[in-house]
Amino acid sequence: MSTSQLVVGFHSVRAALKHGADSVLEIWVESKRRDRRIREVIGLAKETGVRIYQVDRDELDALVPDANHQGAIARTRAPASLGEEALKQLLQNLDHKPFLLILDGVQDPHNLGACLRSAEAAGVDAVITPKNRSASLTPTACKVASGAAEKLPFFQVTNLSRTLKWLQNDQRIWLVGAAEEAETSLYNSDLKGSLGIVMGGEEKGMRRLTREACDQLASLPMAGCVESLNVSVAAGICLFEVVRQRS
Repeated sequence: MSTSQLVVGFHSVRAALKHGADSVLEIWVESKRRDRRIREVIGLAKETGVRIYQVDRDELDALVPDANHQGAIARTRAPASLGEEALKQLLQNLDHKPFLLILDGVQDPHNLGACLRSAEAAGVDAVITPKNRSASLTPTACKVASGAAEKLPFFQVTNLSRTLKWLQNDQRIWLVGAAEEAETSLYNSDLKGSLGIVMGGEEKGMRRLTREACDQLASLPMAGCVESLNVSVAAGICLFEVVRQRS
């Protein structure tokens, strides 16, 4: 049985209507607003056949009392997390070299959403995380992802170490782990083949078994006094270095 969630704010509602209209069930907009952004949201909803409710601001406030809705709210089907069998099927059906993002213990939904957004923009085929001690597709993650959560396959696996070994041995996917202490720079790494970029969590980075499962560790050169980057920023840099090399 599918569940639903509320998406709030002009940017998020607009993204949901543009990139995942099939998952939008209905929208509410503030009846007294006539500005360009409201007209755009209403226009997109009409184009895609989504039911529109024009209501007073008080009703919107009651729907999301703790959020800044900006006069627009959508109810959408919550994106579903997939499992190991679905991952196998996806990889079997690809007609190109796989490009995966693997997140080991990213717990902040804002970081997960930002990683999803970068991954979708970079052409990643799937994002893989462990089921335990990792953020899931919460409304916050989906909002930050700005439509990517509805488009990009998201897999949560029971045993990440086992999945990594399967990707290496059965699927011949080269795993590159981002590690600040690695001697090899990401920019000196060959990222053109079947590839999985592995990122660690916010505090401790990759767990030991995850690190040991990687074929290669690579670092981002840091010229300033900051020792490390936010995981979503680092993931974006790594993913678009892959895009640069492949193009």
